[in-house]
Amino acid sequence: MTDSTGIRRAGPLTYRGGAIPETTTDQRLLDRRGPADWVHTDPWRVLRIQSEFVEGFGLLSEVGHSVSVFGSARVKPESPKYTLGETIGSRLAEVGYTVITGGGPGVMEAANKGAQLAGGTSIGLGIELPFEQALNDYIDVGVTFRYFFVRKTMFVKYSQAFVVLPGGFGTLDELFEAITLVQTGKVTRFPVVLVGSDFWGGLVDWIHATLREEGVISPEDPDLIRLTDDPDEVVDIIHKAHVDLVRRKFEQNRVAETAKDVEEAKEAAES
Repeated sequence: MTDSTGIRRAGPLTYRGGAIPETTTDQRLLDRRGPADWVHTDPWRVLRIQSEFVEGFGLLSEVGHSVSVFGSARVKPESPKYTLGETIGSRLAEVGYTVITGGGPGVMEAANKGAQLAGGTSIGLGIELPFEQALNDYIDVGVTFRYFFVRKTMFVKYSQAFVVLPGGFGTLDELFEAITLVQTGKVTRFPVVLVGSDFWGGLVDWIHATLREEGVISPEDPDLIRLTDDPDEVVDIIHKAHVDLVRRKFEQNRVAETAKDVEEAKEAAES
């Protein structure tokens, strides 16, 4: 990502001034134009991708229970949306959750700031872009990824919930990817919480009135999304979902142990 001082950070690399590449790593990966010998560089790219996964897993593997907070990078500190993001970050940290954001300015900075000032752990997962700002100043631990899909994996793998504040295309991408993964069972059913009924209400109404009524989603799918304006309700939704998940796992383990005991007793009787 390039900041106002003419610096681009791409993973562990830093470029300055005239050394800044004209394209990002993602652009070069996805661009199929050019001479045929470009194809032969892809195996080497696999090693770079692998290294990003290793760096991300190493960074996040011991962070504990975490919540990813998404939202616009364009929100200004004087905006009520910034204040809302800061409050949510603070509330999450106060009850013991690590706050993970995309590491940029705006809502992301607000959530990181709230978490850090509340004494919690604040993490930023940045991405190499030609126009965004550097990682914000309220991050305890941060990493800048080259590839979007690696970064998205980290958000999903290490979060117990997604909190989505007002944002643009990037936020919508993260929102619908999260919903899709939960809907298809690719991840454990954890809550996806939209914050801001004035902003998100129209989208939620459209999902109910169009997607569900047209039959392109299941009748229960809209229930995967929760909508609220209250930071305390955000925390309550996440905490309740976490408690329910722990209880379900406990019950599943108990059923499995009971079935095992019955099978062992049957085998003993037959012998």
